Amino acid sequence: MLRQKLGNGIVSAFGRVGAMPRRLRQLIIALTDGALCIIAVWIAFSLRLGEFYRVETSFLLVSGAALALWYPVAIWRGIYRSIIRFSGARAMARLGTAVIAYTIPMSALFLANSFAGIPRTVALIQPIVFLALMAVSRLTIRFILIDIVNGYYSDSARRVVAIYGAGSAGQQLALSLRHEAHVRVAAFIDDDLRLGGQQLDGITVHPSTTLDSLLGNGEIDEVLLALPGAARSRRKAIIEALQEYRVAVRSLPSVGNLIDGKVSFSDLREVSIDDLLGRDSVRPNELLMGKTITGKRVMVTGAGGSIGSELCRQILRARPTQILLLERSEYALYDIRSELEALAEASDISTTIVPILGDVCDRPAMQRIFDHARPDTVFHAAAYKHVPLVESNPLAGLRNNIFGTLNACIAAEEAQVQHFVLISTDKAVRPTNIMGASKRICELVLQARAELRGKGRGQTIFSMVRFGNVLGSSGSVVPRFQRQIREGGPITLTHREITRYFMTIPEAAQLVIQAGAMAKGGEVFVLDMGEPVRIADLARSMIHLSGLTVRDTNNPEGDIEIVETGLRPGEKLYEELLIDNNPEQTKHPRIFRAREDLWSWNDLERELKLLDNIARERGDALEAVGIVSRLVPEYAPDRPQPAMPIAS
Repeated sequence: MLRQKLGNGIVSAFGRVGAMPRRLRQLIIALTDGALCIIAVWIAFSLRLGEFYRVETSFLLVSGAALALWYPVAIWRGIYRSIIRFSGARAMARLGTAVIAYTIPMSALFLANSFAGIPRTVALIQPIVFLALMAVSRLTIRFILIDIVNGYYSDSARRVVAIYGAGSAGQQLALSLRHEAHVRVAAFIDDDLRLGGQQLDGITVHPSTTLDSLLGNGEIDEVLLALPGAARSRRKAIIEALQEYRVAVRSLPSVGNLIDGKVSFSDLREVSIDDLLGRDSVRPNELLMGKTITGKRVMVTGAGGSIGSELCRQILRARPTQILLLERSEYALYDIRSELEALAEASDISTTIVPILGDVCDRPAMQRIFDHARPDTVFHAAAYKHVPLVESNPLAGLRNNIFGTLNACIAAEEAQVQHFVLISTDKAVRPTNIMGASKRICELVLQARAELRGKGRGQTIFSMVRFGNVLGSSGSVVPRFQRQIREGGPITLTHREITRYFMTIPEAAQLVIQAGAMAKGGEVFVLDMGEPVRIADLARSMIHLSGLTVRDTNNPEGDIEIVETGLRPGEKLYEELLIDNNPEQTKHPRIFRAREDLWSWNDLERELKLLDNIARERGDALEAVGIVSRLVPEYAPDRPQPAMPIAS
């Protein structure tokens, strides 16, 4: 009972102090230091004289001089701007330099002059004692605030964590966690077996070979990965090992995202699917990155979308003279323009950023825009990509994807654009849905126009880049799974055997730019997406890494259930990147060149005119789908197309 009352009193007292205005707290600390300065004078006299000193006039003279000299130095060195409970080695070093600066005039005053009753060595002893008193006072306050007040919380209210990585990032993270009232660092884990059994700031380092004994008993709630410089493959291996235990896992970002080597609790994030892919990214070829961009006018259609916006960021870093943002969503255009302007200012980039509110389906507008802007390079990312929505609205999907691409191609040729790069998709390969089939027709349009260029008609170099799902894009399963886990489940997926290729948005955008720079005309470039990921395994991994368990027949008491809802219209169990398995290697290890059948422009144009007439004038979705089937023989709908009376 007495311990509880004492604890309540300490917590309450320091809580009231913490609630005071900062200026008032600084004043209290300054007055406390003043009292310590005077006490140090008395101790200095006592030590010098070898007996308890009786206060005399000389004491008042030295005390007044000490206070008059200390406060200007303390203000100059910013001593009272530091937060006491965060006082560490740097704060102590600053305090030491301030005392040294204070000692110089103190010694000059009393060593160079003789004052009655004042031993000269007092001027040297007093600063030493003063520094010791201030250091002890600050460490005491820190101990009370962090170790006693924080430790007052019961163990059941604190989250016990282990830090994986005993390097500098791990040590800084542990130091930061000392100030978190509801977190206790119980252990370090490290791959270096030589560190096993050693201690860092009183915390034992455990070798990674002892995970069973450390995590198997359930005493650790969470493992924090402090490995910002580790390769993605190594991070994946560690995360897979931790999935065997009921611990949540969070991670520090990559080393490139940590500023000035400072690590804090707020830097931690959930482990992302990017960490689970395990494939290390290839450093971009700077020559390819800048070949079609640096010093040129570059246009991005669909600039506000997931891929389009990342293309804009990568393009801006390559320093074009002008970047033209074509987007039909007013908010998306405003958002990406604001972001790019801030990025340009922060990076001292003088690129002109031109927002263009327009629709690729409006052919006259596209011709006016291209004729006025005269871009050198175009990245065409504008498209409808959501499979079920396009499946429900086939005419809208066909108009936007096919004829938006055709309009952009024709306008680019008339404006004498040098390079035109289409952002395609793996769903264009043996498509089972309208979205994928429409993107394959977009590829056919570019291939046919490139063939005309080979015959001397036009100078625009057309190329296509085909890849799979990107992490963080609109419609991605990852944010949905994260939300469902936070809500307590269930996680819903369409089929337990469904697999998908994944790539990060920045890596995809970089590879698109580099592929476009290698184009000679008509190429279908395919990005190396690594190994396909089974979505059910992804869901299980995300549940385990949240410190939860899967609820199923083998574990009816688990936390999160995985529910199968059935394939959506047009959805495939697995995606492909090639129609025929005959890719050619390019000079980039992650980019391949595919050989695909194509239509001549005259035959393709005839079919497109018929499709345009059906889509715009007659609104017959079934007849339009029939033309799509002729253009894309590989198109195989997974179910009969329903009647669609709505002209969409």
